[in-house]
Amino acid sequence: MCPCSSCSQITRRALLCHAAIAGALAAAPVRAATPVVVASKIDTEGALLGNLIALTLRARGVAVTTRLQLGPTNILRQALLSGAIDLYPEYTGNGARFFHRAGDPAWHDPQDGWRLVRSLDAANGVTWLAPAPANNGWGIALRRDFAKRAGVETLADLARYLNRGGEIRLAASVEFVESADALPSFERAYGFRLRQDQILALAGGDTAATLRAAAESISGIDAAMAYTTDGALEVLDLILLADPAHAQIVFQPAPVIRTVVLQAQPAIADWLAPIFSALTLPVLRHLNARIAAEGADPSAVAANFLAGLT
Repeated sequence: MCPCSSCSQITRRALLCHAAIAGALAAAPVRAATPVVVASKIDTEGALLGNLIALTLRARGVAVTTRLQLGPTNILRQALLSGAIDLYPEYTGNGARFFHRAGDPAWHDPQDGWRLVRSLDAANGVTWLAPAPANNGWGIALRRDFAKRAGVETLADLARYLNRGGEIRLAASVEFVESADALPSFERAYGFRLRQDQILALAGGDTAATLRAAAESISGIDAAMAYTTDGALEVLDLILLADPAHAQIVFQPAPVIRTVVLQAQPAIADWLAPIFSALTLPVLRHLNARIAAEGADPSAVAANFLAGLT
């Protein structure tokens, strides 16, 4: 996999994917009649996953147009449904939002959630390909010194702290603040409510900005919207608050593609499946850290990862 020594945490499951990937990349290239438009969300992980997809297709001789880091979830979703883009990495748990079924218990199970969103989206001409095993759920991270001073290690602790009159300021995206399965789900599960003046809402969805704000106390920020796969958490000395009530649903990254495009290039599913299967939580967190904490170019990180798999 990645040649870095810190990738020793990669699971045996990911290693077993090497032979499958090598075989896939060794086959004769297939050329698409028209370019496949590959896009991604605006955050660090979106750039990484989008590059993995684009580089894999190009390695097979498929013409690709990229629109990476195009925007937040709603922009990518509408672009896919309208045909403006053909393929991008999405998260299974967002099916709860797309189809207004947040209460369905299927979203809390990796396989059930993927099967449900795949079934529901088929009517929209969208196919969900095999997801990664990593679960990139939303979370809240605190600066370590603040967490220690406030006695907070879990979201339940945070609720007790806030309900006793404790003060905190959270940096988060507008999507995190407003989406029913993000901050509101934590507030419902643990019984707290952040006032408007306790939230710094950012238009973008990049957690690199929110984590940096908390780490450096920018504008009085103590807490940050985070993803469980964020590689910058330890580097910035932030702690991700545990979610003992399992308020969050499962968010596994998966390629989503317009069905007509997949029908024209059915091998795309086979090419991407072993690559996404190799993205376990430790692997994805490490790759994200290369970009967010070390400043590496997402395309270079993706290329090195793919080279290490063959």
